[in-house]
Amino acid sequence: MTAVLETAVHDAVHDVEDQAAGRAVGSAVGWHRVCAVADLEPAWGEAALIAGRQVALFRTVNGEVFAVANEDPATGANVMARGITGSRGDRPTIASPLHKEVYDLETGQCLGSPELRLATFGTRIVGGYIEVEL
Repeated sequence: MTAVLETAVHDAVHDVEDQAAGRAVGSAVGWHRVCAVADLEPAWGEAALIAGRQVALFRTVNGEVFAVANEDPATGANVMARGITGSRGDRPTIASPLHKEVYDLETGQCLGSPELRLATFGTRIVGGYIEVEL
């Protein structure tokens, strides 16, 4: 499944908000509406292009939403949205689909190789939509 992005109206609304906050209009910094919460199936990842950056989104079976870089830190391939979701204890995780390195979805830390880290982004749900902070 691929989420349909409602960008035109959303971008216009956020351009006004950016301008009021003194940020450059169309700024990549800040919160970006990505998709409806219902568009993300629990335990499956989706890739989104947000302000030119590839981001992988995940919703856990408990309803938590996480956003991480889609780029695998070990290989540089944009594949993390197709990773294997799971947990280690009470920590939600994603395993790279290529070499199976396991990353903590909250911190981005690789559990098997401390030198590897997956970029993470803030998420929030506003009016039934997922927003990601870049």
